[in-house]
Amino acid sequence: MPYSPEHKVQTRARVVESARRLFNRHGFEQVTIDQVMASAGLTRGAFYHHFDSKDDLYAAAVASFETCNPFATANADQVVKDPKRMARMLVDLYLSDEVLENIDLHCPLYALPSDVARAGLEPQQAYTDLMRGMRHIYRCALKGIRDADRRAEAMVALCVGGMVLARTTNDPELRKSLRESARHQALALLKLD
Repeated sequence: MPYSPEHKVQTRARVVESARRLFNRHGFEQVTIDQVMASAGLTRGAFYHHFDSKDDLYAAAVASFETCNPFATANADQVVKDPKRMARMLVDLYLSDEVLENIDLHCPLYALPSDVARAGLEPQQAYTDLMRGMRHIYRCALKGIRDADRRAEAMVALCVGGMVLARTTNDPELRKSLRESARHQALALLKLD
């Protein structure tokens, strides 16, 4: 008896979640299809029922971040309710100790930039969409402010850059200081002229 369409969706989601966690921990090059499928409790043969290639899976894993962070992929026509509160919440969450310490939930924007830069067009598009979603939230919070676009992009750069740098140092004080500085500057950009 064939599997139901719902079963196929659930299985694909399980594979994507497994891949996202493994890519976050080990990077694109170090993770094999066999490892992803074993982690998902499936065989390699099942992989090709859901994905055309490892690049296809990687793009799906990058795009899946929206499922673990509901404000990561807002699109340009989506209305953001209470955008100032949402923007502040995003800055606070993004640069938090909890997010830094939980490798499995790291956002691809700071967890995978080098991998994505070397990846194919599909992963790069998924990464770009995440970046645009984050920028959209900040733009909504800055609506009507002169240079809102530049401020929104600076906020994205501060959040992502702050986390990239914090992840790369083994000095706990510097990790905290980098994130606090990025948070302070990002929130300062939210203030009205």
